[in-house]
Amino acid sequence: MATANTEKPAFAPIKTQRAFEVICEQIRAQLAAGTLKAGDKLPAERELAAQFQVSRSALREALRSLEVAGIIRNLKGVKGGAVIQSAEPDRIVQAMQDYVHLGDVTLDELTEARIAIQDIVVRLACERGTEAHFAELEQIAERTRAETSVEARYECAAAYYDVLARATGNRMFGIFVDSLSGVLHEFVQGPGYETLQETLIDSRFKLIRFLRARDAEAAAEEMRKHLERVYRHVRKNIKAQTGSRGARKA
Repeated sequence: MATANTEKPAFAPIKTQRAFEVICEQIRAQLAAGTLKAGDKLPAERELAAQFQVSRSALREALRSLEVAGIIRNLKGVKGGAVIQSAEPDRIVQAMQDYVHLGDVTLDELTEARIAIQDIVVRLACERGTEAHFAELEQIAERTRAETSVEARYECAAAYYDVLARATGNRMFGIFVDSLSGVLHEFVQGPGYETLQETLIDSRFKLIRFLRARDAEAAAEEMRKHLERVYRHVRKNIKAQTGSRGARKA
């Protein structure tokens, strides 16, 4: 539950043709300064427009932009209005997916980043993880083996990586891991995925043994080999799909 702020955000008048951009910048600046926090409600449109000295249409354009960015949400009704939103990691996943789809980030870059981040995650999990974390990882690995559908097994994989990230004691790693895993999900599925999953399940049990032994080098190496297997699988499927499209065009 958000704590009440005693200090009210002060906004400066705007004299520019792109007023909505400056409004967004000022609101973001108030967030950075801590004057505005998640759960805080912005003043009513009429009052905000007066503070900024802009038209209601310019203000609404800014509020729509902030809502799309996930910074505010507009509540309806008598007590409605613009409220500062809590951080949503899902938006980071979506942004990364957009970068990949637009061709700004390659699969090679994505994989390299994932291997580097998971190397740090595994080493920190070895150092900071508890038996409770390791037991939860083991339960998820056992559940994965019992599942029969591809989607259910993927959900188990996502849960496994989530626990591994939590074992670092640093929430930022959870955001990074979720984002990269979410982007790669759409590329992983395809021919041979079921066979690949069997190998990956065995790898997860090996990783748990290394974590319990606090063997960071062995754990990091196992994770690296695991991710490289996934990468080879994805590359093979992408090449097959590209070849198939080329054959149909011919």
